[in-house]
Amino acid sequence: MGGGGRPRPGMRPRPGERNKDPHAINEYIRAREVRLVGDNVEQGIYPIDKARRIAAEQELDLVEISPTAEPPVCRILDYQKFLYQQKKRQKEQKAKAAKVVVKEIRFGPQTDDHDYNFKLKHAIGFLKEGSKVKAYVFFRGRSILFKEQGEVLLLRFANDLEEYGKVETMPVLEGKRMIIMISPLKTAPKKEKPADAPKDPQKEKGADAPKEDAKEPESEEK
Repeated sequence: MGGGGRPRPGMRPRPGERNKDPHAINEYIRAREVRLVGDNVEQGIYPIDKARRIAAEQELDLVEISPTAEPPVCRILDYQKFLYQQKKRQKEQKAKAAKVVVKEIRFGPQTDDHDYNFKLKHAIGFLKEGSKVKAYVFFRGRSILFKEQGEVLLLRFANDLEEYGKVETMPVLEGKRMIIMISPLKTAPKKEKPADAPKDPQKEKGADAPKEDAKEPESEEK
């Protein structure tokens, strides 16, 4: 049932009392008629007084879940329990939402191999730990003339990382920076090999036993 501060069906709110809940419930519902939905009622359009009475008979709350519908749509339920479950779901969804970490790696348009390999090693480490890599070539002054060279560098970088990540966005020029975004690959869980069936020692003993040569019966001479 609703909390102590909420008017139950049939109880008028106190003068000047405002609804602090995210939904209009019980006596706070202003519509003259509502559409009832749910498994615990006969669905249809009811005058508001009758809808409140049905809720009161079930010792539950009349809750307006779609106020903009014509007429507004209501359910009959335990509103306090409904709010608790809603907050619990939101908390679970928030906990499941992984925080995305983005690591930036900066190149110049004429990066040498030593610097390139150093940054490539760092990028591999970032992707292995589950972070995204935002690599970019920064063009300073007239170096913007080498933007094609910067694009080739970033595509080479993505190709060298294909075992660890996939390209999320292809190289794109934003102001003085050409950017590529690489996200980590999702590694599939390794399948465990089925355990070997226990061996029967009796069968093994029988299999290892030496086979006796079949002898033909000796014929008796008369």
